[in-house]
Amino acid sequence: MSFLVLLLALLIEKFSGWRTRLHLQYDRPWLGLLRAVEAMPAVAGRPWLGVLLAVLPPLLLLALLITLLQPLAYGLLLLPVHLAVVVWSLGRGDVLRSIGPFRDAWRREDVQGAYHVAERDLGLRGESDSDLLAQVQATLVWQGYQGFFAVIFWYALLGPVAALAYRLLALIVEHGQPALAERAAYVRHAFDWLPARVLVASFALIGDFVVVSKTLLQELLSWEIPAPRLLAQASCSAEHADQGKVGAKGVASLDALWQLLVRSAVLWYAVFAACALLL
Repeated sequence: MSFLVLLLALLIEKFSGWRTRLHLQYDRPWLGLLRAVEAMPAVAGRPWLGVLLAVLPPLLLLALLITLLQPLAYGLLLLPVHLAVVVWSLGRGDVLRSIGPFRDAWRREDVQGAYHVAERDLGLRGESDSDLLAQVQATLVWQGYQGFFAVIFWYALLGPVAALAYRLLALIVEHGQPALAERAAYVRHAFDWLPARVLVASFALIGDFVVVSKTLLQELLSWEIPAPRLLAQASCSAEHADQGKVGAKGVASLDALWQLLVRSAVLWYAVFAACALLL
């Protein structure tokens, strides 16, 4: 059933507009819970308690629902539950659509326009042309990872509760008060450690293994390096992404990084399919 859920999630992700039209990623109820938790006097001095109160109730409810549905109809009732949780846990928005205006301006060599749309649509400010392109490349890889790969990884490994936990932590980091967001970021860093390195290994296998190995061998097992920086370095090394070119070559580097993410996802879907057949 897990592999079927992943295939359906991939189909929905491919047509990412479905998530909005079908209201599959409606955050307002949980954000209301987060605001209620943040308003509690007991949480003011204990942000870790706030993170627990915001994350644990949905996880416990999901675990209880799965336990209750497991013996019914041979477990078939779990399929829509698993699918709904996985789709809800995917990233918000469409990263390709978000960087579209930047791509158009960069291809036209309209550097001033590229700076404007990068700040407007992506919240990025570059100190130079190469720095701005590098930031956009890193954003593309990070959004592809945290919006899809990390969720699928934890679902395949530990089930829907882990996938939901990852997204809830990400939402706290994005929408929570600074103290809660900082604590949630610590926990998400732990969640990111293993899948980020699995994806780096995929980049090395699909891209330039020698360059990725030389570049990141010393940092691969480091706990301190943030996942966004690790993934940005690995992806650019694997694809020899040229971070300093304005025009078509810079846009081509973005396309190459996206295709690297797609090929990595296909690789791990194939691995999971083989495991599902053999086990």
